[in-house]
Amino acid sequence: MIQAAGYLVFRNHPRRQFLLMRHADRWDLPKGHVDAGESILQTARRELLEETGIGPEDFTHAEDFCFQIQYRVTSRKSGKPKDKQVTIFLAQLKRDEIQIVPTEHPGFEWFDWSPPHQIQPATIDPLLAYAQTYFDRNRETAT
Repeated sequence: MIQAAGYLVFRNHPRRQFLLMRHADRWDLPKGHVDAGESILQTARRELLEETGIGPEDFTHAEDFCFQIQYRVTSRKSGKPKDKQVTIFLAQLKRDEIQIVPTEHPGFEWFDWSPPHQIQPATIDPLLAYAQTYFDRNRETAT
């Protein structure tokens, strides 16, 4: 099974927004494959830094948020179908104005938080629905 990890990155100014990276044919999260000897969380942090320039000092990691999804992909190496499991953590930027340095993608965009989202039905949309439930739950417990 292919293992990958990344972050759903949020900022709240001027309103709640989330970050997606531009790929040639789609939008996706900053994420990547787990290297040998690396934990899922280490992978997510490394990929976030490599793909955006956002380091651990720039965000707060939500300890109680972890989204996992599994789906089939075609292996780049063998061309055969394989299972892929992606683990996504939540990062809240400490400063809303931060310079994003896309090193592996042609660009990025901050998307307004306006559910329901229709970005990638099989992967991104379920994550964003899970995040909305998380935000609703935390709003209820904060009051």
